[in-house]
Amino acid sequence: MSVNKDLLIRLTEANGIAANEGQLRQIFREETKEAAQEYLQDGLGSIFARHTGDEEGPRVMLAAHMDEVGFMVKEITDEGFIKFVTIGGWWSQVVLAQQVTITTREGKTFHGVTGSKPPHVLTAEARKKPIAMKDIFIDLGASSKEEVLSWGIRPGDMITPYIKTQRLNGTPFLLGKAWDNRIGMAVAIDVINRLAKEGHHTVLFSGANVQEEVGLRGAKSSAHLLNPDISFALDTGTAGDTPGMTKDESLSTLGKGPQIIVYDASMVAHTGLRNFVIDIAEKNHIPYQLEFIPGGGTDAGSQHTSLNGIPSLAITVPVRYLHSHTSVIHEDDYLNMVELLVAVVKELDNHSLEKILNA
Repeated sequence: MSVNKDLLIRLTEANGIAANEGQLRQIFREETKEAAQEYLQDGLGSIFARHTGDEEGPRVMLAAHMDEVGFMVKEITDEGFIKFVTIGGWWSQVVLAQQVTITTREGKTFHGVTGSKPPHVLTAEARKKPIAMKDIFIDLGASSKEEVLSWGIRPGDMITPYIKTQRLNGTPFLLGKAWDNRIGMAVAIDVINRLAKEGHHTVLFSGANVQEEVGLRGAKSSAHLLNPDISFALDTGTAGDTPGMTKDESLSTLGKGPQIIVYDASMVAHTGLRNFVIDIAEKNHIPYQLEFIPGGGTDAGSQHTSLNGIPSLAITVPVRYLHSHTSVIHEDDYLNMVELLVAVVKELDNHSLEKILNA
């Protein structure tokens, strides 16, 4: 299997913060139309394609999330600058001097750049501190509030990072915005397309939730919609292979395989399901990394407490520079995550489900 470059560019360069995921739903439908026997969409906008291999088999949920971290227009100043609120987790240090896209309700886009007071006018003490998010603004090149309004920009409009997706210098490392979690969407698309051709023994629902970045919200409603026996969150995790990182912060290295999340702030992984996935990875010689992320969570955190409790596990692609304009993944981790999930679903049937539940 090789990387579908066009798919990754479409997914990462689409714009979609929480509650604004329409572009991603459309791409998902287009990319899974040959495999999907039915589409299911909940009231918040989470969408899943169903493919049934065995009507009596276990109901399996593979859930990425569509939303990326971004911003929302809060105020337009008299001088034509944009004040904003953050949508998802941001560190102000990575927001300064970055290009952004504002998308209006009509779908028009406008290019801008983030700014703040220059360091030349700050006191020596102020220059030692991170800039406060409230002191960052967006410059569109406008001269007045009236000009911005004439473009159709209004409070509540979506703001997203702007960057072109590309391979770094001919290496397996891929640079882009929104790998969190468009790479999970790519996995969800690839897996259902593969399994529709190769066969499986489940009722498979593969797709993506909305509003993960603002509190794992879409995962609650989608789990109720699908009523799965088992669920997987397909997401991204912290990489630990950059200067200054320690093993206490992350055990993972880009290129060494997808992460199986044993523990994070939202969930302790279901032991039977975790061991089932590890055994399949080792049986098929698929590289993987065990990871512990005490400061973050995935949609599995909401999925596993839905309904009467759903055995859940997060499988993730390690990413450098999460929640910034410029994140980096390794293509082998993405490809091996697809191989692992295809192998897992192929092994799932009612007998294996019983073993997982009774582990």
